Amino acid sequence: MKLEELLCLGNQTLHKDQVKLLLGSILNINPLELNLHLNDYIEADLVNKYKDCLKALNKGEPLQYAIGKMNFYGFDFYVDKRVLIPRFETEELVYNTNIYLQKYFQSGIKLLDLGCGSGCIGITLKKLNPNIKVTLSDISKEALEVALKNAKSNQTEVEIIESDLFKNINDKFSVIISNPPYVSKTDEIDEIVLQNEPHLALFSKNNGLFYYEEILKVATNYLNSKFLIAFEIGSSQKDAILQLISKYLSDVSVITKQDMSGRDRMVFIFKNIIINE
Repeated sequence: MKLEELLCLGNQTLHKDQVKLLLGSILNINPLELNLHLNDYIEADLVNKYKDCLKALNKGEPLQYAIGKMNFYGFDFYVDKRVLIPRFETEELVYNTNIYLQKYFQSGIKLLDLGCGSGCIGITLKKLNPNIKVTLSDISKEALEVALKNAKSNQTEVEIIESDLFKNINDKFSVIISNPPYVSKTDEIDEIVLQNEPHLALFSKNNGLFYYEEILKVATNYLNSKFLIAFEIGSSQKDAILQLISKYLSDVSVITKQDMSGRDRMVFIFKNIIINE
């Protein structure tokens, strides 16, 4: 089939922009340049993959799962229903953490991506800082299978540990970064997310604060004397998390940051670091 025919096929049931993103990804062509290839004949295996993806999308599956990948911080990551789809806010968490890593830490850096899911956070920071040692951990064996696949495809050497929070962690780190489950059972959530993404990685008890408290109450046992803890948080959770920090940690400096939409989405906790913002 010609590319033009595939576009027409997709446009029958999906928005044209979604069709272009799908075709562009499958054919490795910039979606904005598809019109330059309308008369190109597409190989049968790619046509079949495209049709399978169309079926998945029409059943309500997210585009990223249908394609089997997404771009995060300029790198390609495999995703499927075993892991959450990385969000733009998480890219901002990585961006700010990377600044702090390079500004306040020199050598011998060990970083733990706690509850790593697809591994996009830890793997990206490893690619940006090849000399650091990165450990990816998650309670989900299925998620770690995805993380391992992504570590290999991104040619990054990381340690992978199956662990319920710190249960199987036996090292100390300069940096712990985490985007834990923080959605409360009472929060409104998009139906496409609710029906497709793993609930284990989404929902948390205690109004979404359970995992933050579990991490903070024991984190210093797994941190060096000089450390950084970096959290992604829900947009309404800043004050509650600041209270937890005060409850469990002493003599620390805390910076909160908003995302590009002006929502409170990141918390950074520093120990024995003179902050110069």
